Order: sequence, then C-alpha cells, then structure tokens
Amino acid sequence: MNHETNKATEGEIHRATLTRLKKRGVHLDQVAELVYFLQKDFHEGLTTEECKEHVEHVLTKREVQNALLTGIELDVLAEQGELNEPLLDMVTRDESLYGIDEVLATSILNVYGSIGMTNYGYIDRVKPGILSQLDNKQKGRIHTFLDDLVGALAASAAARLSHNRKKQKEETTDR
Repeated sequence: MNHETNKATEGEIHRATLTRLKKRGVHLDQVAELVYFLQKDFHEGLTTEECKEHVEHVLTKREVQNALLTGIELDVLAEQGELNEPLLDMVTRDESLYGIDEVLATSILNVYGSIGMTNYGYIDRVKPGILSQLDNKQKGRIHTFLDDLVGALAASAAARLSHNRKKQKEETTDR
C-alpha cells in the first residue's frame, strides 16, 4: 500500500474522529456536560453551549484526534477478539495495572497543562454522566480506552475554558 496516495486530510481525520465518537455512543453535548460539571462552580454565567465550544476546539487538535482514534480502535479490536493475548485479556477486563489507557489520555491532557491533569484526576474518580455509562462494562462493549479519553477531552476543554475566562478577565481589568 502506498501511504503517500492515501494520506488523510486534516478535515478527514477530524470528521473520522467525530464519527467514531458518535458510533461509540459519545455525543459532544455529553462531553460539554462534563466540562460544565467541572467548571460550573468557578465561572459565573457558564453555559453548556460555551462548554461545547471548548470541546469542539480541543477536538481540532491533531494530538487529541490521534489519541481518540487509537484508543477507539483498540477498544473495537478487543471487542472483536482481534488483539493477541495477553493484551486481549488486559484490555477486555480493563486490568487495573494495565494503565496504558490513562497514558494515552495523558497525551490529550498535555495539550492544556497541569489544570487539565487535575480536572482529569477528579472526573476519572467520580465518573459523572457519560463516563459512568462508558465505565459500565456493558455486555459486548469495551470502553477501556474510551472512558479515559472522553474524561481527558472534557478535562482539557475545562482547562481551555478556564484559561480563556482568566484571559478575558485580565483584558477587561487592564482597560
């Protein structure tokens, strides 16, 4: 296969990421609700629409798209029994000492700094909203990677929101 002729464009990768999230049952409104959950107590007048704008922006980052596409693919391959042992068993059971799912999620968090990591630690522990559904171990569905990646996406969007709100506040104060 000639990879040069099969290069996906930025837009195609972005669309593929959105399509795969939706196919796995994750909608951007649900991720925006997680951002709202993380930030509602810190930002007056916050809306889920504003949160969704930040989610959408985070999803334009290539590192984020790459992590999501990779994790979703690994979950799907595990569902299909297409991974070799012992990896198949570790991913299928979401083995607590495996940890690579969190490492992949960290690649998303690194885009927006330490506040993203703090948000992620909290949201990964309490698993609100869509995260509890993804972590539910539904029969036949494996979300070993996806629950952590969606949590990281929300945590990064929350970090971006906080950075932007702080910048806006400083700009109005400086006037």
